Amino acid sequence: MDRDYSGCVPAKPQPGNHRPTSDDAPVPAAAPSYSERLWVPLWWWAAGLVVAGLLAAEVNMGAPGLIAWLPYVLLLPLPAWGLVWLSRMRVEVVPGAPGELRVGRAHLPVDVISRVAVVPPSAKSAALGRQLDPAAFVQNRTWIKPMLLIVLDDPDDPTPYWLVSTRRPHDLAAALGWNTTRS
Repeated sequence: MDRDYSGCVPAKPQPGNHRPTSDDAPVPAAAPSYSERLWVPLWWWAAGLVVAGLLAAEVNMGAPGLIAWLPYVLLLPLPAWGLVWLSRMRVEVVPGAPGELRVGRAHLPVDVISRVAVVPPSAKSAALGRQLDPAAFVQNRTWIKPMLLIVLDDPDDPTPYWLVSTRRPHDLAAALGWNTTRS
C-alpha cells in the first residue's frame, strides 16, 4: 500500500525557482513616534573649522613646499568628525506593547514610568548638582538647555529616575503618554 504524502508536506524551494510570497516579507519595525538627534549648535561647526584652518595655516607656514596641502587635508576633517561624534545621541520613543524609550544605547519600557516632569533651563544646574541622586541615569548634553525628568517605578531596578537632555521636552513627554503643561 503506497500512499502519496506529497500534498501534505510543502516542497523545499530550490535556489533558482523560489518565488517570494507574502509570508516571506519581513515584518517592518515600528517607526518611532518621537525621534530627536541631539546635534551640536551650528556655530560650533564654524568655530571648529576656523580653528582647524588656522592651525593648518600655521603648520603650512612652518613647512612650505610640495606637501603644503597636507596640514589642511589632515586637520580640517578632525573637527567635523569630532562634532558628528558629539552629535551621535538619539532620543526615541518606539510605540508598541509596552512601548520603549531609547536614549543612546539605553532602553526603558514605558510601562515602568511613574511620572515625568520638564526641567527648565533655569533649574538644570540644581537638577544636575545638589539635587542629583547618584543612582540616577543621566544623559546630559551641555548645549541643550531643557531636560526631561522621568521617574521610574520598577522594583527590579535601583535607578530612581532618568534625566534626559531634549530640545522638545513637552513633545517627548507626550510621546511617552504624559501631559505636561507648557508655561
